[in-house]
Amino acid sequence: MASKRKIATCSLAGCFGCHMSLLDIDERLLELLELADFDRSPINDIKEIKGIVDIGLVEGGLCNAETVRVLQHFREHCRVLVSVGECALTGGIPSMRNHLSLKSCLEESYIRGVGVENAHIPDDPELPLLLDKVYPLHEVVKVDYYVPGCPPSADALWHVLSALVTGRDPHLPPALLKYD
Repeated sequence: MASKRKIATCSLAGCFGCHMSLLDIDERLLELLELADFDRSPINDIKEIKGIVDIGLVEGGLCNAETVRVLQHFREHCRVLVSVGECALTGGIPSMRNHLSLKSCLEESYIRGVGVENAHIPDDPELPLLLDKVYPLHEVVKVDYYVPGCPPSADALWHVLSALVTGRDPHLPPALLKYD
């Protein structure tokens, strides 16, 4: 029997809705587990990639130095990288701040915001450095496949994953492209 493919997932600046869609593949998850094992994933609560994995799924955009570091490390350890959901593809809802300067966003949140007490912008060295804007994944690393949607449907994720674990090139049919 051929060895199982390895899948890893991670979430960056987003809402975790794409991972919820992955769980929504329901009983098909058992079919997937016949062909693949999960490495880093909230499905098995493994926090670090162990070695090289065949397929990496990433949801969320890039908003700070830590998300960039995580993505670059993830890319180095994934043979195929899949950008999942609108935040990963375009920056999504977090990128709504992109039309403002970082300074004005911080001032609105920490100085002028409703209910702010002890107004000051945090500057703890333990906090990751914020980027000037929220970036989609493909602006920082090579992405092999894209699964659009907010979040993508469970059927779209199943279609892509079942194709990739069986060595086929996934092409999403228009019926699986939904933007709710």
